[in-house]
Amino acid sequence: MAPSSWVQELHFPHLKIPLIIHQIFPVTPAGPIPAASGDSLYLSNLDDIIGARVFTPTIYFYRLEDYSDHPVIETLHKALANVLVPYYPLSGRIRESHNGKLEVFFGPEQGALMVEAYSEMTLAELGDLTVPNPAWSPLIYKFPNEEPYKIRDMPLVIAQVTIFSCGGFSLGLRLCHCISDGFGAMQFLNAWAATAKAGKLVANPQPCWDRELFRPRHPPIIKHPHIEYMRIDEGSSLTMSLWQAKPVQKCYRISREFQAHLKIIAQPDDKFPCTRFDAMAAHIWRSWVKALDVKPLNYKLRLTFPVNARQKLKNPPLKEGYYGNVVCVACAMSSVNELVNGQLKYTTRLVREARLGVTEEYLRSTVDFVEVDRPRRLEFGGKLTITQWTRFSIYESADFGWGRPIYAGPIDLTPTPQVCVFLPEGEADPNGTMVVCICLPESATLKFFDFLRLEEF
Repeated sequence: MAPSSWVQELHFPHLKIPLIIHQIFPVTPAGPIPAASGDSLYLSNLDDIIGARVFTPTIYFYRLEDYSDHPVIETLHKALANVLVPYYPLSGRIRESHNGKLEVFFGPEQGALMVEAYSEMTLAELGDLTVPNPAWSPLIYKFPNEEPYKIRDMPLVIAQVTIFSCGGFSLGLRLCHCISDGFGAMQFLNAWAATAKAGKLVANPQPCWDRELFRPRHPPIIKHPHIEYMRIDEGSSLTMSLWQAKPVQKCYRISREFQAHLKIIAQPDDKFPCTRFDAMAAHIWRSWVKALDVKPLNYKLRLTFPVNARQKLKNPPLKEGYYGNVVCVACAMSSVNELVNGQLKYTTRLVREARLGVTEEYLRSTVDFVEVDRPRRLEFGGKLTITQWTRFSIYESADFGWGRPIYAGPIDLTPTPQVCVFLPEGEADPNGTMVVCICLPESATLKFFDFLRLEEF
């Protein structure tokens, strides 16, 4: 059994944040852009995949006693307008063109959206700012009566700046996932922050659109079954137990010692090493399924996770500055019985094989698969999705001139309770302490914590 200090449950307060929205205004590029009203831009099938048809919400908190020499709203507004010149596609809108295919189009009165808000609270009253709290949701702007998953005809960048009575502030950001994956979003965020800090445009590397690189082949060549997109009717108790029980978000601090220990005991019986991610993903998956007491035991479950394919592209290699989606969804599949009664090393091998199975040909096959049989809805049947934020330079990228944020990352997973997130604690260190955020019914939280700590390994 691992020492109890290696895995700690984190707590956040239940609170209500009073807000006054002072103004909402568009932010348009500060100079000429190579697109006129009526123009459109191609989105690849990796950009247009069903899982990317969402906004990714993130929050950034900053302590600030005096910003009179570097006014927050004015600085962020001016820098965003400047950076929207090289990142001009983010000033457009998403529309459907043909056969369900999406594209970026440009029309009059577009641009990003900024919201200026104020709160009587102080940052200290928000509780521990290192633990993502669903109660922070008012700090990220949503339109009144906004439909879930709406992306068409929406601003592609929505930024809410909330000034607190202590002088600190938050930046609540929503970026359309169709435009960029996590690495591309960090590139854009870094350019915006560097521009704010320098007082002039800084875009290094120069952004590259070039989505035609991922056009489907003619004829399409689908060499893999792509079980990650398979339509599966829910035949287990998993999804129903989650969605009907009003799941709660739980967060756990996982020490580097625990991760190293887990990697050793999770190593499959072969000569191929597993990574810390392989071990952690397998352990979380097993612990979650055990805690939920999923039935029947012969039902096949899926674990999906995005894999960055940038370094796998050789023919041709990806251009520097490309900020589109270059991730494939890897998928491991196992019966409930094999997960809950089998060995951890068996599950780790499944995760490792799924991760290593993402190659350049797998990516090309994904593009062709989507072209032939475009998924029309998100599939939740028997699935857990893990996303790894520990390799993103989110803290380094978000220094707008007031220092690195106290916290940078997501807020609320409960709208998609079959998603688990691995977060860096303060800095992007793949070998450092991580925070795991996951959703569970309240009745399963104690069991999950026991399984997570290896108390019932």
